[in-house]
Amino acid sequence: MIQTDQLCKDYDGKPAVVDLNLDVAPGELFCFLGPNGAGKTTTIKMLAGLLIPTQGAARVAGFDLQRHPVEAKRRIGYIPDRPYLYEKLSGRDFFTFVGDLFGIPRPVQQARLEHYFDLFRLTPAADQFIENYSHGMRQKLVFAAALMHEPQVLIVDEPMVGLDPQSARTVKQVLREQADAGRTIFLSTHTLSVAEELADRIGVINKGQLVFLGTIRELRARLARDGSLEDLFLLLTEEETADG
Repeated sequence: MIQTDQLCKDYDGKPAVVDLNLDVAPGELFCFLGPNGAGKTTTIKMLAGLLIPTQGAARVAGFDLQRHPVEAKRRIGYIPDRPYLYEKLSGRDFFTFVGDLFGIPRPVQQARLEHYFDLFRLTPAADQFIENYSHGMRQKLVFAAALMHEPQVLIVDEPMVGLDPQSARTVKQVLREQADAGRTIFLSTHTLSVAEELADRIGVINKGQLVFLGTIRELRARLARDGSLEDLFLLLTEEETADG
């Protein structure tokens, strides 16, 4: 569902992502991990069609993001780490605005609004201006809007920032349910306990290069070490840094 082929991105000649090859299947919840500055957000922005690769290709649901960007983006729900929202719209109006962009009929929009606003406990604030929303409420609104058109691929960058424990649990349940329904989840997070709980597979990027791809069990076998994902991640990235 998501494929990258020798995907690269340079900034002023400095490599940020180098020869990235991924193949994420339908129904897979894939967690993309790495230290700060490793290339995670750059990769996510290329997969969402917001950055043009320096070279290589990325495809979503079979559509090349450079040659068929509209068709690819129709199949993507994107939740950035710092979402931009129109402050003078209400939550309801923002949801409807996104629905209109995707051509979703208004009755369908209304049914999905009721479902997701109830799920994320946004219903009491549906008609308030977004400028009055807390960070967590904004994050939940972005989730609801990203899910509204039932995308085949959900790309999520740091979903737990600003969420209270109950909302974080709801988000984890939603991500798992979306994957179980056959949708592809590409999740980047620094919260390694979330990745350990949810991931079918993980990819670890460091200094722009993919240094591990597989299951957590396979990572333990590679490092010949038991322990939490946090322990394994730190060991792997420290080894890679020392080797570099």
